[in-house]
Amino acid sequence: MSETTVAPVSEKSTAATQASGRPASSYGVQPHDPSKPVKRQIVCFSFYKIMPEWRRLPAEERAAHKAAFAEVLTKWNKPGEFLSLTYSTVGTRGDVDMCVWSIGYAVDEMNKMRSELLSSPLGGYLETPHNFLAMTKRSQYQIDRPDESEGEGRGAIRPGGQKYIFIYPFWKTRPWYLLPMDERKRLMDEHIRVGLSYPRVKLNTTYSFGIDDQEFVVAFETNFPEDFLDLVQQLRETEASMYTLKDTPIFSCVRVAPEEMLSRLG
Repeated sequence: MSETTVAPVSEKSTAATQASGRPASSYGVQPHDPSKPVKRQIVCFSFYKIMPEWRRLPAEERAAHKAAFAEVLTKWNKPGEFLSLTYSTVGTRGDVDMCVWSIGYAVDEMNKMRSELLSSPLGGYLETPHNFLAMTKRSQYQIDRPDESEGEGRGAIRPGGQKYIFIYPFWKTRPWYLLPMDERKRLMDEHIRVGLSYPRVKLNTTYSFGIDDQEFVVAFETNFPEDFLDLVQQLRETEASMYTLKDTPIFSCVRVAPEEMLSRLG
């Protein structure tokens, strides 16, 4: 399955808008010039756990903490430059309470933004059990379908407007990389065909070779969790799955506005 890509122009870039047939330039993105290097994006999925002590604070103090945290998120949403999406994981995992998915163009910017979040009053009560850093890159495998981002050389990501996202780090076995490209493509063709049979699930694939522990980070967006469950089960039956080294932990996240994400903390 391939990466789904386009620059983070705004939160309003939903799947419905993408289906309108508008050219990439109308979203504030210029068509990709093959003679020029693709400007890749830096992607970070940060998962936070709130300390129990915070929930014992007075309601007024907790409200002030939430407002300051949301203010940082608002500050760092810059159309065409930096985008953050927020998710609640309360009740879906025991080790994390929320997720901030950020997309930008520089590791330094990602570092500064996360520093400001953790320097806020709420940051003093947060732990970060999981954090995945990755980068966009064009897939090695040909996808026989139109791609909304061909104009940009697949150097960027456009999140959809789906309610749920399922995120996990991913590693292939070393023998996979020793297979001839023709054999890898044959195995991936089956993998891709399965993915395309679930059109209500949108895949975002990013690459972490050398910049984080995992090799890939995959993020599946959908309004239909049952489709994702069936997709993953069917992918387990493909020949390529024999070359999966690890694909956990898996995070089931509910997309909400920053204020609602924080409200669900307590």
